Amino acid sequence: MPAFTAPDGTELVYHVTGEGEPLVCLPGGPMRASAYLGDLGGLSGRRRLIMLDLRGTGDSAVPSDPATYRCDRQVADVEALRDHLGLDRVDVLAHSAGGDLALLYAAGHPRRVRTLTLVTARARALGVEFTEDHRREAAALRAAEPWFGPAYDAYEAVWAGSATDDDWDAVAPFFYGRWDAAAQAHAAADLEQSNLEAGELYAASGAFDPGAARAAVATLDARVLVLAGELDGAPRPEVAAAVARMFPRAEAAVLPGAGHYPWLDDPRRFTRVVAAFLDADGPSATGAGQPGSPVDLQTNGT
Repeated sequence: MPAFTAPDGTELVYHVTGEGEPLVCLPGGPMRASAYLGDLGGLSGRRRLIMLDLRGTGDSAVPSDPATYRCDRQVADVEALRDHLGLDRVDVLAHSAGGDLALLYAAGHPRRVRTLTLVTARARALGVEFTEDHRREAAALRAAEPWFGPAYDAYEAVWAGSATDDDWDAVAPFFYGRWDAAAQAHAAADLEQSNLEAGELYAASGAFDPGAARAAVATLDARVLVLAGELDGAPRPEVAAAVARMFPRAEAAVLPGAGHYPWLDDPRRFTRVVAAFLDADGPSATGAGQPGSPVDLQTNGT
């Protein structure tokens, strides 16, 4: 497996799949091994995916200092990967909590980012939080599902701060557009693939300076796609649109029927939308029109 050395001496591993222009992929979790991304719904057929195992996850080494799990401390790892790959500028895709790392990397190294694709991504780095109200709004969309009752009761325990491990397992269907065998297998792998200690430290105090990050991305020259799932609570489509408006060259798009893992819910549509964005020269590759205006891709014939 290809590897490189981070500035603090930690050996980091990345996995390569597909052919074409490289796309650096940052996983979420937080601190879940990149294996859960799979081939991003077949996106590997359009791009060479460079899947980074963040320090202490997957095949990457555990750092000597646990404080380096903090999100802002891992920006140097991403820059070391870019340098190792010999790329002047990189296309970056980030999922979920990986969005914070991608945003901090773009803010700190704006000339090194060509495009930024944020897939159902966090934006705490910009001062954007996903609230209980957002998650309740998304959960209500699933009221007709056969699993809804017990799952919603478990969600109440999560919101109350009294959730057990069983409660966390029970809410998993809310994160998928379809709670089928593939989704269940994907969810079941979460614990084994995650570094829980690292996840607790990822967003530790001092990790984010939203004012500085917002000022930095306000002048970012890179094209940005903020992709939301129609059924996802993190982010809701309107929140994704608000995040997109923080960039000068960004658009938001919404995948119908998709949850937090849209490449599983609708791989063909996900691949088509992301590939179109990456390959386009202009700011409206997905048909979103005005920057920051969410689009229901189903209505645009994609």
